[in-house]
Amino acid sequence: MYTIKTLNNISEKGLELFPENKYKVSDACENADAYLVRSYKLNDMTFDEKLLCIARAGAGTNNIPVDRCTENGVVVFNTPGANANAVKELVLAGMFLAARNIIGGIEWINSLEKDDNMPKVIEKEKSRFAGTELAGKTIGVLGLGAIGAQVANAANSLGMTVLGYDPYISVKHAWGLSRHIIHAESIDDLTRNCHYITIHVPLMPSTEGFVNKKLLSTMKNEVVILNMSRGEIVNTNDMINALDSGKAGCYVTDFPDKTIVGHPRVIAIPHLGASTVEAEENCAVMASHQLIDFLEEGNIVNSVNFPECQMNRTARNRLTVCHKNIPNMVGQVSTVLAHNNINIENMANRSKGENAYTIIDYEGDITPELSAKIQAIEGVLRTRVI
Repeated sequence: MYTIKTLNNISEKGLELFPENKYKVSDACENADAYLVRSYKLNDMTFDEKLLCIARAGAGTNNIPVDRCTENGVVVFNTPGANANAVKELVLAGMFLAARNIIGGIEWINSLEKDDNMPKVIEKEKSRFAGTELAGKTIGVLGLGAIGAQVANAANSLGMTVLGYDPYISVKHAWGLSRHIIHAESIDDLTRNCHYITIHVPLMPSTEGFVNKKLLSTMKNEVVILNMSRGEIVNTNDMINALDSGKAGCYVTDFPDKTIVGHPRVIAIPHLGASTVEAEENCAVMASHQLIDFLEEGNIVNSVNFPECQMNRTARNRLTVCHKNIPNMVGQVSTVLAHNNINIENMANRSKGENAYTIIDYEGDITPELSAKIQAIEGVLRTRVI
């Protein structure tokens, strides 16, 4: 029986996928085979000795020590696209709030004297909250993954001119883009032409502080910037300076901090991007399917540290090997098997950067001693017999 330790409240839609006769799922599980998390911070946590994988019911994995997991052969999954519609809708809401000063108008209404004169006061003063329309404006979408592509298409449907920039766009997401989306050749091509810029890139060392004084200087005056990706992607001190000078007209962010909260040109949202019932269900279902497929079949889909690798079973037994992407790894493993009269029926090998993963279907029996020999090969991170 496999044990799954939950470290946040996970939607029942996902948890009910684990058959009770095969899985024990609880927040009290000890020495678990897998962790299922949302935002719980695992960075300083000591992992269970037999931990095989971690599934994050969401896209970002900055709450998981991915490098440490990799060195221990722990596969880390995320659920890209499962919350894309929820985040897309929040981006659209942010644009409407910024364009029409809706929040300011509501706050003013709530401050009025509640008397018979209120309608006259409203009609006289409502022009203070006049805004602009989105139709006819230009928006730049930085990052055209699952969320960015949906935002681009939705903005196009609103009558906006849409520029997109993503040097790493996948074929899948490229096919999903409207033909009206304009491809920006560079970030500068995008930033200098847009009234709105929305950020949809992952947080990595190369993107931390990506939106800074230098990038802001290339943008149109009074630009509206929307950040539903990660707070650290924007240098908040530089953003405040841009807002104070009028370079930026508004900053809409799902990641408020003490630097920006209360600024009159900041719309700070309390991290609601994926906080819909539907998004939480979608993420939990996707994460649960990925755990089941990996634990029972050794298949990897949507891992952030190991390559996607799937193979239908062609034999009774299966061996999986997490290893470094270095020459002759597969040869060394197959040699050990051959010397022990293990016949390989089928095999799949995939790599991702410095790491690789191999699935081997075989006839015969791999003893614990034989598994230990494979584990002892330099560059092997973890072996598993299923």
